[in-house]
Amino acid sequence: MGRAEQGGPEERDAAPPIPSWQAPGDTERGLYEAKTRGDWASYFDVLATADLYHPISRAVADARPGWVRYTATYWGPGPRAKCLAFFTDGMLPAPVPDPVFFEVDLDQLDKDWPQERYWLAINPGSPCEAFFPATAAHRQVWRRHADRTPHPRRNQLRTLWAGGPLHGPVAHGLACGALLCVSNASLWNAMGWHGTGYVRERKRLREWWDITSREEWLSAEEALLGGRMSSPFWGFVLGIRSALARDFGGMVEVDHWRQVTSRVIRSRAVAQEITPEVAHRSDSETEAQVAGAQRLIGRITRYEARFRADGLLPDGRFVHTVEAWDYGRASKMARWGLGARFCDLAEAEQAVLRAGRVSRINYRSWEDFSAAYILGRCLHFDEEEFGDWYGDMLDAHRILMADPNSPWLNIPFK
Repeated sequence: MGRAEQGGPEERDAAPPIPSWQAPGDTERGLYEAKTRGDWASYFDVLATADLYHPISRAVADARPGWVRYTATYWGPGPRAKCLAFFTDGMLPAPVPDPVFFEVDLDQLDKDWPQERYWLAINPGSPCEAFFPATAAHRQVWRRHADRTPHPRRNQLRTLWAGGPLHGPVAHGLACGALLCVSNASLWNAMGWHGTGYVRERKRLREWWDITSREEWLSAEEALLGGRMSSPFWGFVLGIRSALARDFGGMVEVDHWRQVTSRVIRSRAVAQEITPEVAHRSDSETEAQVAGAQRLIGRITRYEARFRADGLLPDGRFVHTVEAWDYGRASKMARWGLGARFCDLAEAEQAVLRAGRVSRINYRSWEDFSAAYILGRCLHFDEEEFGDWYGDMLDAHRILMADPNSPWLNIPFK
């Protein structure tokens, strides 16, 4: 069978790949090793699992956010063979104001390829580069690889081995967002974040956070870093148990926690009634708050029991606060803001550093941080269904506590 029938590339006349090259990530290493062997089927197997990024003018992306425009910018190996260049996430440059990148995969490229005269260039200029013709026949090969390879990836620890911090304060702050990174199979230590591409990062912030401007991003980031985004009522109820544990030196019986919480709520209501500057709280409102606290205590204790059964929380331990959920999201929000160009790289890095600092102040270990993060997420989303909102985080927690390459096993929490 000929090379063209296999979907194989034509390559530039160049020196052989450099054996000592440090691939930035597992994707690039897989491409490099397959290329070195001349195993183009394996090359496409790796490519089918990858997010691929193509540059675009920011003005064009802003003007037509739902529209994909491919621009031929590279000359391929054939005579006058123009290429559309795509980069894997480990090969992306640091984000700048312009251009930006949009993200596709091999399946989408097969469907949307603009003209057969263009070639496909993967990571041009790098040791894992390759150039492929893109006729309909060649794209059938792409389709076969894409059809048999699951995408998008989930529940994978992915690391930048070159170009991303592995130790130190920035790496620690990035690791505070590792639960979401593992769940979404994104690079946990990519400070120069492109994420799902400029347009989709903006869409993420608009749809999930109602953020459409730099000012709104700054406000959300500050609220997360201050632990003010999650419910203050959760903090109030958990704080009562923590105070009891300090006073009595150990675990707190649930009935005791319930009784004290009800008593505190009612005593606060009485104090408010005799304070002129605070509006009067009726008995019915107070009892509704008491009932809400009792329901919340029940939910927390049931989640913690499940956490212990699943190995997420040690026996005899409980969650003191859920601010970790805010701090972990602050680490991610810094990068989402960078991907959406609501901040620059230096601002994003400072926010990541702050997320690490407040996490170290308020928690004792990665295990402590993780249980608090997951409880906050479950209280907000899961409704005691123990579905994907919980299951995805449990899977991510287990990976981060077991994988030898995990930042949680290689970066001291304190």
